[in-house]
Amino acid sequence: MEVLDDSRKLNIGDRLSYRVVEERKPLVPLVVTDSGEVEVPLIGRVQAAGKTCKGLAQSIKGPLEKEYFYKATVIIGLDFASFRTKGKVYVTGQVRTQGGMDIPADEELTLSRAILRAGGLADFANKRKIKVIHKTKEGGTETQIYDLEEIIEKGRVDKDPVLRPDDLVIVPERLVNF
Repeated sequence: MEVLDDSRKLNIGDRLSYRVVEERKPLVPLVVTDSGEVEVPLIGRVQAAGKTCKGLAQSIKGPLEKEYFYKATVIIGLDFASFRTKGKVYVTGQVRTQGGMDIPADEELTLSRAILRAGGLADFANKRKIKVIHKTKEGGTETQIYDLEEIIEKGRVDKDPVLRPDDLVIVPERLVNF
């Protein structure tokens, strides 16, 4: 049990593999439920969210040794970490697909990436006056205008803003469409 992961904390939705070596049975799949628990054979529900694989194994070891085994070697491995997000941004206006999109927890979502994920600009989009509306700490809003043509076509990634949760991106329509 000493070699089990002791760095990453488990979260809701994580998929685990569970096994007691002395039982000589195949791995049992477990899922951390919305309540933060896993259903462990023989002992029932055990709190898992916030614990590491090693911590969870130690929590399970005690009840197993008390009731079922003289010595229990509990093995728990993380199979799949749940997809977590930082929040959502909303893209509307002259893009192919309007709506909310998740900001992946392991990525910085920039304005150009958000527009690409929305299917790109529509035919009559004004790519020089894209509005980003941020919520301020005081409860108000702050609007900034960006030139996507400069960011994408001229390669000015330093001018590509990182979006924050609950940002609203508005892609306006060009006034003259020819």
